[in-house]
Amino acid sequence: MHTLLLIEDDRSIKEIITDYFSRRGYVVLTCVNSDEALAIMEKEQVDIVFLDVMLPGEDGFSICRRIRSDHNAPIIFLTARVSEKDKLTGYSEGADDYVTKPFSLNVLYAKTEAILTRIFGRDNSMEKGPLRIDRDHKKVFVDGEPCTLAPKEYAILLFLAENEGRIYNREQLLLRFWGYDFEGNERVVDNHIRKLRRALGLHSGLIRTYVKYGWSFNSKENE
Repeated sequence: MHTLLLIEDDRSIKEIITDYFSRRGYVVLTCVNSDEALAIMEKEQVDIVFLDVMLPGEDGFSICRRIRSDHNAPIIFLTARVSEKDKLTGYSEGADDYVTKPFSLNVLYAKTEAILTRIFGRDNSMEKGPLRIDRDHKKVFVDGEPCTLAPKEYAILLFLAENEGRIYNREQLLLRFWGYDFEGNERVVDNHIRKLRRALGLHSGLIRTYVKYGWSFNSKENE
């Protein structure tokens, strides 16, 4: 059973989505702003977030950025805003998909199931070589021993492991984990990768560096 957090202010859409997904075995939680969303996510294990862009007060892009700073649950934007710029902004803030209104509930459900299957598989843990990631408790084990990571390092490791073999450059990781409006030093990515590899110890090779290109996860460290 998966838990869905719906951040939406339109009552009719909220009722339709809640009814549709509840009948398919989901636990559906609802709210209308980032403070409520973050409070829920601190208490509940949220597996996926549906987020409207056009909300009263703080918009969905900003809420996505706040969620991404502490949580890794996949996010699907639900919005009537269809411009390429809006879609690119959504993806740069960390969205996993962008669905425009009006939408088919069947298509939304199929997209949701595909994302959750890709991330969770049959259970909520992932094993890659000597590494095991327990998503439920946000814990990492290397050769069966606990590996302590800061939230951002955990998020980067999880993302790279879920996308094994794909190379991500500094800008892509910066946009995903620090957001479009980040004004700090871009080398913050390098620093977190360095800390992550240090925490992995003898298995630092799980994170492979491609000079001038970026980083990728490789469960077969020596190949």
